[in-house]
Amino acid sequence: MSSAKPYIPHQRSRNAGSGPNFRINWRDGLRIWWREVDKMLLALILALMAVGTAAVAAASPASAARLSTADVQLSEFYFFKQHIVWQTLGLGVMLGISILSRERARQLGIVLASVMLILLALVPLIGFEVNGAKRWIDFGFSLQPSEFLKPAFAVLLAWILSLRLRDPDLPVLAFATAILGLVAMLMMLQPNLGGTLLFAGIWFVLVLLSGVSVQRLSMLVGAGIAGLTAAYFLYDNARHRIDSFLGGGTAFDQVDLAERTLLAGGWTGSGLWLGIRKMNLPEAHTDYIFSVIGEEFGLIACALVVALYLAIVLRVLMRLVDEENLFAVLAGSGLVAAIGGQAFINILVNLQMFPSKGMTLPLISYGGSSTIAMGITVGLLLAITRRNPFLKRETPGLKALLERKEDPA
Repeated sequence: MSSAKPYIPHQRSRNAGSGPNFRINWRDGLRIWWREVDKMLLALILALMAVGTAAVAAASPASAARLSTADVQLSEFYFFKQHIVWQTLGLGVMLGISILSRERARQLGIVLASVMLILLALVPLIGFEVNGAKRWIDFGFSLQPSEFLKPAFAVLLAWILSLRLRDPDLPVLAFATAILGLVAMLMMLQPNLGGTLLFAGIWFVLVLLSGVSVQRLSMLVGAGIAGLTAAYFLYDNARHRIDSFLGGGTAFDQVDLAERTLLAGGWTGSGLWLGIRKMNLPEAHTDYIFSVIGEEFGLIACALVVALYLAIVLRVLMRLVDEENLFAVLAGSGLVAAIGGQAFINILVNLQMFPSKGMTLPLISYGGSSTIAMGITVGLLLAITRRNPFLKRETPGLKALLERKEDPA
């Protein structure tokens, strides 16, 4: 009797790489992308970008007037025109990254995190200062490493924490916490308390979902509170912002002006380019663009913006509920936490419910580094949440992580 084994054809997945008889042309790649990408999530993102176009158009005259000098007169629509350029580049980056396979997206996130950590360490040495904070490096253009580190940080931590499935004895929590500590130290050297809090929030979400016990998590949260307390006493920037917030600020300071501008339009707004209070508002096109939306388009429009952010968060979580890949669950949650957390902080600042942080409104505010970085964030999110609609999901995914009570390590 022959001992030869029967021949079993080998099927290669599209993520396994190309071989002699395996080719995917760009048309097939686009078809696969369109089949797998979350179209509802993409539509929500594009809707927010459209809102951003209208909002920057409304804020551009105010910012141009404030930043014009006797020697240089900026056009009323200078920032609007620049925003269109940056937004087009950001959209191209977003779509380009969203085509990547999940494995390639993971590799990109890890490499980007490594590069941006090095640049973040160089900021105190070669960076330049704006409004009392040294956050940018001049490469012929202004680059803010912390903006690009946000999505990469989420992907890097997700990869590290997912390694516990291969070896439960790996000290993944210690590695993740050490990376957060390094980032927090470098951020506070700028100083950038708001950015530090956002990184800590991303870390908290990922650690919470990775299955850490409540006792250990409580100890880490306590250490974080102790660190925030130390920042208050050791950093003048943090102390002044917190004191100003707790003391109610002074009349017509920037946070007070933002709230007055936000409420000036009532429910329906004064109309496009008809706002008056925005002309006195600093950073109308960036940090306080939510207030400009309130004055010119009304509080109803502001509520719709908030609803869009909530819809993005909920859509991603729904997408991850039955995802069987732990890295995808953690990375997707971390990336949407970065978007939602930044939006949450910015909106609370405009409502005078949080100290001023110098943080833009994702996908809406004007920006160079921030717009491209947000394109990377959303592109990674779309790539990681891509799914073959013909594959049946039988595992509980995110649901299992939320129901886990004990730390397996």
